[in-house]
Amino acid sequence: MSGTTVAALRPRPRGAEAGANRWIVLVVLCVSLLLVALDATVLHVAVPAVTEDLRPGAVELLWIVDVYPLVCASLLILFGTLGDRVGRRRILLLGYALFGVASVMAAFARTAETLILARALLGVGGAMIMPATLSILRQVFPDRRERALAIGVWSAVAAVGAAVGPLLGGFLLEHFWWGAVFLVNIPLMLVSLPVGRILLPESRGDRNGPWDITGALMAAGGLFGVVYGVKRLGGGEPAVSPFTVLPLAVGAVLLFFFVRRQRRLPHPLVDLRMFRRPAFSTSVGCIVLAMLALVGLELIAAQYLQLVLGLSPLETGLRLLPLTIAAMAAGLAGARMLRRFGPRRMVCFGFCLTAAAVLTLTAMGGTDNAKLLLTGFVLLGFGLETTLFGAYESMLSEAPADQSGGAAAIGETSYQLGAGIGIALLGSVMNAAYAPGLRSVPGVAQPASDAAGHSLGEAYEVAGRLGGSAGAALRRAARDSFVHGLHVTLLVSAGLLLLGAVMALRLPWAMQCAEENPGVGPGVGVEMSTEAGIGVSAEASIDRGAEEGAEDGAEVELPAPREAAAGKPWVSA
Repeated sequence: MSGTTVAALRPRPRGAEAGANRWIVLVVLCVSLLLVALDATVLHVAVPAVTEDLRPGAVELLWIVDVYPLVCASLLILFGTLGDRVGRRRILLLGYALFGVASVMAAFARTAETLILARALLGVGGAMIMPATLSILRQVFPDRRERALAIGVWSAVAAVGAAVGPLLGGFLLEHFWWGAVFLVNIPLMLVSLPVGRILLPESRGDRNGPWDITGALMAAGGLFGVVYGVKRLGGGEPAVSPFTVLPLAVGAVLLFFFVRRQRRLPHPLVDLRMFRRPAFSTSVGCIVLAMLALVGLELIAAQYLQLVLGLSPLETGLRLLPLTIAAMAAGLAGARMLRRFGPRRMVCFGFCLTAAAVLTLTAMGGTDNAKLLLTGFVLLGFGLETTLFGAYESMLSEAPADQSGGAAAIGETSYQLGAGIGIALLGSVMNAAYAPGLRSVPGVAQPASDAAGHSLGEAYEVAGRLGGSAGAALRRAARDSFVHGLHVTLLVSAGLLLLGAVMALRLPWAMQCAEENPGVGPGVGVEMSTEAGIGVSAEASIDRGAEEGAEDGAEVELPAPREAAAGKPWVSA
């Protein structure tokens, strides 16, 4: 994954046209990201409807929601490195096609098992799509100032996809059945396939060494085992159960040997030396913690709004809309904030603001408080997006330019892994705090109490079957227990966010636009694919700039050799 070789070379447009093409490519990449991010949360408001229709168990319900980000996170390294071999755009387009097929399969699923399988296939498609967004963005925007602005737009779109998902899902549930939340992928896929084929640049990484498929499978299996064990614990399974301990142990062993293997290979899938850079490793940790808080809290908040406050799916989506707007504002303002405050203060502030929002939301109770929810969601959206922007930009800029593909895969894996573990971890905390309150409800037998302890939706069903005073008591106890569990979960999230704020103190104080790139001298350049009219060698770019400046009668200041090489994703020794 060092460097980028030529797949096809065409002349680059001059002047404004070249700049316009960069931003057109950014639009295509944002649509790709929207497709993946939307599907991560569009199902959240449909969970009660899916539960009523398919009758999944507690563990099955967790898998329905969580298998998509889990599979996606597990396979990012595999498909990211495969894209380096056969072409990143090719893998991206295949991901679009698989995404469309799996969406149709999920929409018309009639059993929980079929829906889990379809969501897993959606995760495979997402793993094909996501690595391309950051790696191509890194190539197309070599200048850090422009790249910061591009990442701001990119992260704002990610926030839109994650937060508009519940709104769109709520609208569709108001007018159609729950399967319609998956059919929204089809129009995006039909547009993205031809547009991506025409506009996106094709590029490949260094193919001198062998592709370590064994390492990729070890990483995928290790991640699966660890998160599956966490899911078992979250579903109330005994910690000493072999079905809980064995996946955790096997997953940890596989990840250990994966890291060991990567350190020994001359051509590793992931260059782990990047983690020796404090800014890089810290940024990855911040992404994990931020996503852990966002996705887990959003799922619980959607259930609170519907099942406790009694809002419709569409009303739930509208209540979550301020989170989207605040996140968009933070993403668009991120480049200016980063230049002014630097990565350390920006990310630390984002975590602290998010923790304050989470603590504010602990005032939520069994009755509706629209002003409190509005304030909490606005602070939550702005704080989390500020954190994600600063962390992503620092991670991508800190990584060596010739390893941008590996850095992108690590960043996206962190994003998806944080989302998957967030649902599992916060779901486990929620279940642990919720279930004990239903063990001794007057007039309710033990089997009914045990069933009600699985989820609030199931408790309402049991209460409906019981009827009378016993049913009313069970319903009231379940709602109170859910609110209590929500408060405990919010406190745990606040603690994790404050931990992230402390971690962010290791980031650089200021935004450095002139990057070191050891081992790369002046005049060393490798051309990248330019099927979208983007990219030439570093020398040719400098020469053309000098010629254009001379034609315009303007003075031309050529960069110093080290600055000329720094930050150019096609530069390779």
